[in-house]
Amino acid sequence: MRLYAAVAWRGFRRYSTYRAATAAGAFTNTIFGFIMAYTYIALWEARPGLGGYDTAEALTYVFIGQSLLAPMALFGGGFGDELAERIRTGDVAIDLYRPVDMQTWWFAADLGRAGFQFLARGIPPTIVGALIFPLALPVNPLTWLAFLVAVVLGLMVSFAIRYIVTLFTFWLLDLRGIQTAAGLVGMFMSGMLLPLTLFPDVLARTALLLPWASVLQIPVDILLGKHQGVEVLEAFGFQAAWALVLLLVGRAITAVATSKVVVQGG
Repeated sequence: MRLYAAVAWRGFRRYSTYRAATAAGAFTNTIFGFIMAYTYIALWEARPGLGGYDTAEALTYVFIGQSLLAPMALFGGGFGDELAERIRTGDVAIDLYRPVDMQTWWFAADLGRAGFQFLARGIPPTIVGALIFPLALPVNPLTWLAFLVAVVLGLMVSFAIRYIVTLFTFWLLDLRGIQTAAGLVGMFMSGMLLPLTLFPDVLARTALLLPWASVLQIPVDILLGKHQGVEVLEAFGFQAAWALVLLLVGRAITAVATSKVVVQGG
């Protein structure tokens, strides 16, 4: 565990070196938050209570979504591009010689990345949004604690999905097409564009059962108090179950992919 904790810390420090890019990202997320906020205000003025949210809750949904965009890597990036490049170039052969678990190694690195981006790029958009708009942020510390637990579980689901997608590099080499498709599905099904409860009935109920709901919809709903008491534990169980299933699938695919690795030119 000390090794993986060190990897996570190195991941945190590594991304902390990109200060200008982080500041630009936080600024961009804030601007997009403003654009979406005014769009949501117009939508909620026309349809008050849409999707079970009042206007303040909808605006909170917008800025928390912008705050989680980078930590959850909903636009891609993070370890996936690096691991795909190492598979494509054959450098993954060196990784396989290391006496460490490859999946846990990359999760630790991604956890460090997400931790830095949550603190440095995730918090500013919500602070600025709260200064300008009437957000429905909770005052109960336990609600914030439950939100942070949901964020960590959501990150595990996000990592597991991106890890599975990245492993296809072993067979495809060029992953840009499948990464783009996976990114679009993730943006839509996580509730990043619109809360899932705004979808047509059948699509909404289906989307709420899929793993991407764990990445954004559930953490935001917990922050907004849409889950109370035992419902919070049920939401945690939903996220943990998807994380376990997807991590096991990723482990199985890793075993198949690395049972025989042929490095081009070597």
